[in-house]
Amino acid sequence: MPQLNENFLKLEKNYLFINIAKKIKAFKNEHPDADIIRMGIGDVTLPIAPAVIEAMKKGCDEMGVKETFRGYEDSGAGYDFLREAVSGYYKSFGADVFPDEIRINDGAKSDCGNIVDIFGDDNVILVTDPAYPVYVDSNLMSGRKIIYADSNEENGFAAMPDENVHADIIYLCSPNNPTGSVYTRDQLKVWINYARKNNAVIIYDSAYEAFITDPDVPRSIYCIEGAKETAIEMCSLSKTAGFTGMRCGYTVIPDALKVTASDGTQVSLSQLWGRRQGSKFNGVSYPVQCAAAAVFTEEGLKQVHENIAYYQENARIIADTMTKLGVKFTGGINSPYIWFKCPCDMKSWDFFDLMLEKIAVVGTPGAGFGKNGEGWFRLTAFGDKGRTIEAMARFSELVKSLS
Repeated sequence: MPQLNENFLKLEKNYLFINIAKKIKAFKNEHPDADIIRMGIGDVTLPIAPAVIEAMKKGCDEMGVKETFRGYEDSGAGYDFLREAVSGYYKSFGADVFPDEIRINDGAKSDCGNIVDIFGDDNVILVTDPAYPVYVDSNLMSGRKIIYADSNEENGFAAMPDENVHADIIYLCSPNNPTGSVYTRDQLKVWINYARKNNAVIIYDSAYEAFITDPDVPRSIYCIEGAKETAIEMCSLSKTAGFTGMRCGYTVIPDALKVTASDGTQVSLSQLWGRRQGSKFNGVSYPVQCAAAAVFTEEGLKQVHENIAYYQENARIIADTMTKLGVKFTGGINSPYIWFKCPCDMKSWDFFDLMLEKIAVVGTPGAGFGKNGEGWFRLTAFGDKGRTIEAMARFSELVKSLS
C-alpha cells in the first residue's frame, strides 16, 4: 500500500483562489444578472505587445520548416539569444548578471516552488508574513520548519530581520505580493548582511520589478553589493509583458553562490539546480522564447511599458480613492497592488463577503496570505480602466455607508 506524504495534510484544504472562485460561483447562482467586477486575482487583461506576437509567429513559422525546426534545446537553460537579452536588460538598470547565470523557466511560480528541491528538509525557512502562498506551501509539503518575520502596519509591511533569530533560507518579494510594499537599497543591504551572517540563501522574487518608479528602490537584488554571494533571484514575464497565458520567466543563480555540503566541499547551487532541471524539466518552447526575447528589444520594451503605464494609471485611481476616503493602504506606487485596511475593523473574509454582496466587486482577503493579513485586503490594478473607475465609485459608496 503506498504511503502518503502526510505533509500535504498540513496545507489548507483549498488554495486561496479556489475558495474565492467558489464564493463567486455561489453568488452568481443567486444573482445571475449581477455585474461583477473582478479585482482579485493578479491576472493581466491587456493583449500582448505586437512586437512580441510577431516574434512568436516567426518562431512558429520556423518550426514548420525542416532547416529551422527546433527540438530540445541543448543546455536546458534556455536559448542563448534569450539569456543574452535578459542579461542586457539587467545591465540596463545596474545589475551585472551574465547569460550563463540565467535559466529560462515557465514562470516564477514554478521555480519558487521547485527551488527547494536542492535544499535539505532540515533547513529553517524564513518567510515575511503576509506572503505569496507558494513560499509557505512548497516548504510545508516537505515538512520544513517555517518561521516568520512580521510585516505589519507599524513597519509599512516591510519586515526586517531579527538578528537573534537564525534562518537558512529566506524568501523576500519586492515589490511585494500581496502588500505592494517595497524594500529600499538600505533595507536590502541589511537583509544581505543578515544572510551572510547566517550563511543563508535569499530567494528573491522580483516579479513586479517593471512597476518600480522610485530610484531608491532597486529593480534587482543584484543592484546591491554582496547579493551575488547570497541570493537567487526569480522574475517572470507574466506581469512585465502579459505572459500569464504563455508562461515564461527566468531564474538567476550567480556563479559566486556556493553552499558547503556535509563533507565540507563547496557546492555550486547553479550546477545543482541545473542538474535538477535536467531531470525534471524539458524547457520552454522555442516560439515562446522567441516571443520573450522580443520583450527586451527597443520596440518591445516601448510597447510593454505602454501596457504597464495603463495598469499604473489604474493603481493611481485606486490609491486616490483610498486617500480621499481616508482608508489606510500601502502599494499603488511601484506596484500594481493596493493593500488596504478593512473599514470598521472588519475581518478580511467578512469584508470580502460584504463587497461581493453589496457592490459585486471581488478582491482578495488578506487573511489568505498569513496571520498579518487579517483585517487587510488586496485589490489589483490589472483590470480595464473603465471598470476600475466603476469599481471605485461603488467602493466609495460602500465605505461612506459604513461610516
